[in-house]
Order: sequence, then structure tokens, then C-alpha cells
Amino acid sequence: MNDEPGAAENGSAAFESVVSLLDYPMFVITTASNGHLAGCLVGFTSQTSIHPPKFMVGLSRKNHTFTVAQKADHLAVHLLPREELDVATLFGGTTGDSTDKFDQCGWRAGPEGMPILDAAAAWFVGRVVQRFDLGDHVGHLLEPISGSAPEQLGELISFSDVRDIEPGHDA
Repeated sequence: MNDEPGAAENGSAAFESVVSLLDYPMFVITTASNGHLAGCLVGFTSQTSIHPPKFMVGLSRKNHTFTVAQKADHLAVHLLPREELDVATLFGGTTGDSTDKFDQCGWRAGPEGMPILDAAAAWFVGRVVQRFDLGDHVGHLLEPISGSAPEQLGELISFSDVRDIEPGHDA
């Protein structure tokens, strides 16, 4: 990083410098397809439209959840309160290739059969309306169909809370 204020950096170094300053919210994405449940911790998300509402989730091609999500019509998007860091660690630090994460946390079947985490401060289920290449990730554009949110959210898990979790899979 260049220490001179306003000095330009090149290419990916400049991008990495900017992104390293961010502390964006983290989400747990869950899904189900053909009797298989899957879920993972995700930071690559964004609301993409107000009217109609749309939300994008980027899933790593290397992730077990990606494999299940490719066959799913819906995804569930969860925000976790900071006191549920153990749930974030479960979904970020283990792989569904060898671990049934849902045996280790509370959940229930929600809209469209999506697994809804009991630990969630807020959640919504979205219908996958489009998938698109994002490099090492695939974007899943969601049209929200149902959800639950409190009047106010407390402190939520953000990137700084999970930055030291060893991922279940490399991104």
C-alpha cells in the first residue's frame, strides 16, 4: 500500500487496499435440493434492485453449498447476531462434504423447504431467477418471497468477526 495520501496504486493491489478497509456484514446461506441440505458463510452479497426487490449471493465454485445450490430453486439468506459466532464458525469453518452442519445447530423447514436457522436475527428466502459467472464464484440473483425481521437489529456478525476462521474450503 502506498502511504502517500491520494497516491494511486495499480490493478488488484489498489482493489485489495480498498476492500481490506471494509467490514461488511456476513450472511449464512442455506439451501436444499433432492433431500440434501447445505449451507455456508458468505460475504459476497448485495441488494441489486429496489423495485422489484432483488438480492445477489456469490457462492464459491469450490464450496459444497455451491453444488447443492446449482440444483436448487431457492436460497435462504440469514443475518446472525454477534452472540451466534459459533454458528457462523460452523457454517464457515466446516465443509458439508464431510460434516452435517444441520445436526449441530437448531433449524426448521421454512418456505419452499429451505432450512431456516434458529440463530438468525433476520432471514429471507429468495427464488433463484438467474445465475451468472463471477470468476471463482457464481452469482445467484434472488427474488425474495418470504422472510422475517425484527423491528431493530442488534450487533450483527461482520467480516472482522470471522476473518480468522479457517474456511471449510478454499474460496
